[in-house]
Amino acid sequence: MLLLREARLGLLAAVIAGFGSAVSEVGAAIMVGGNLKGSTMVLTTATVLEVNKGNYEIATAFSIILLVLAFGITAFLTTAQQRGR
Repeated sequence: MLLLREARLGLLAAVIAGFGSAVSEVGAAIMVGGNLKGSTMVLTTATVLEVNKGNYEIATAFSIILLVLAFGITAFLTTAQQRGR
C-alpha cells in the first residue's frame, strides 16, 4: 500500500501526459481506422474531415468541445494530484 501511495502522483502525471498524447494523435487515428464512415468517428478526425469539407463552423465547434474536454480532464487530474501532496 505504501508503494501505491507514493507512486500515486507519478501515475496521475502519466495519465495526464498519456491523455494529451492520445488526443493529439490525429494521423494515427485516421490510419488505424478511427474514421470509418458510418461506423466510428473520433473527435479529432471529425474536425479534420469537416475542415476538408469546408465546414469551418462545425470544425470550430468540434475543436472547442475537444479543448473543453482536455482542459476539464487535465484540471481534474491536476487538482487530484495536488490534493495528494
